[in-house]
Amino acid sequence: MASEQIGYRGPTACAAAGITYRQLDYWARTGLVEPSVRPAYGSGTQRLYSFRDVVVLKIVKRFLDTGVSLQNIRTTVQHLRERGFQDLERMTLMSDGATVYECTSPDEVHALLQGGQGIFGIAVGVVWRDVESALSQLHGERVDTGETLVGTNPADELARRRNRAV
Repeated sequence: MASEQIGYRGPTACAAAGITYRQLDYWARTGLVEPSVRPAYGSGTQRLYSFRDVVVLKIVKRFLDTGVSLQNIRTTVQHLRERGFQDLERMTLMSDGATVYECTSPDEVHALLQGGQGIFGIAVGVVWRDVESALSQLHGERVDTGETLVGTNPADELARRRNRAV
């Protein structure tokens, strides 16, 4: 089963991203990070978040923890959304506290550090692996059937598909 067919309910997404349910709900209602698998359609429906959604939630949390304003985080998430969240795992997001920069090469990171101001970075690949590890211990849900899956790790699924192809 492809990882795109697996969704994570709010409490699972919160646990993997290290955020509260209140944050998750607020970010979904304000459009910061909306569930791409299944949005809530009113009272009683369960949002389902994709693996990438959970990675973005954890990135938002890391930026908040380092003092980046929610406005700047919104701009960053919008930029990532416009890119289609492509190549997230190979990206480094850098910030001087006011602006967030996307760096895809060591040269770009080095150029920012040469500026002399205080800079911090988030290696998205590390966040990606943290989320994979957390979700491998939690429950996912098949989008097509609603079946609960224990320990769903998208990386494991990709490895199985590669092995079948050989």
